Amino acid sequence: MATEVDDAEEPETGPLRRCLVTRERLPKEAMLRFVLSPDRELVPDLNARLPGRGMWLSARADVLERAATRGAFAKAARGPVHVLPDLRARIETGLHGRVRDLVGLARRAGQAVSGWQAALEWLQTGRAALLVQASDGSAAERARLVGLRQVPAVTPLTGEELGALFGRDRAVHVAVAPGKLALAIAAEAARLAGVAAAADGRGNAPNGGVPLALP
Repeated sequence: MATEVDDAEEPETGPLRRCLVTRERLPKEAMLRFVLSPDRELVPDLNARLPGRGMWLSARADVLERAATRGAFAKAARGPVHVLPDLRARIETGLHGRVRDLVGLARRAGQAVSGWQAALEWLQTGRAALLVQASDGSAAERARLVGLRQVPAVTPLTGEELGALFGRDRAVHVAVAPGKLALAIAAEAARLAGVAAAADGRGNAPNGGVPLALP
């Protein structure tokens, strides 16, 4: 159970939230929500479902750093807040797991295929709304597959991780069909890329961290 934050912020209603640091109003899918535990430890709420008043940040490494080191959480909560030193790593791990789970769900739902030929067929027939490509794959090969097609691509997982989701040793190209799962994968990949600041190759958000408007 999370304690309530008395930050005098606007109610958590509507599609937009205000960042504690930048004061920007952004879609909640592009942001990170935090609540306080009963002992006032800061808890990342990646599902945005925990009870209590939420504190929202843009999903960016620099914003997270500023909030953690300049007292933004304590100010919003109007009291002491314990921020774990590995907060960013925990968020990265959580977002990485969410992307992996969503891609796996898309595969099980028949909304994703892996492999060069299968992905190419979906691209050619207009069945692909999103490409999830291995972060450790060839950049030239990834670009060659996409070509001039206006299909967004993200690279949040390694070839081994993608392969494990499709029962293979390795997969480089995954095409995802239009729908809520494609939107969710793109949004989570963008959040991951923003928090990781693309430093380790995971994520590679195609539009600066804002969720994609997929067809």
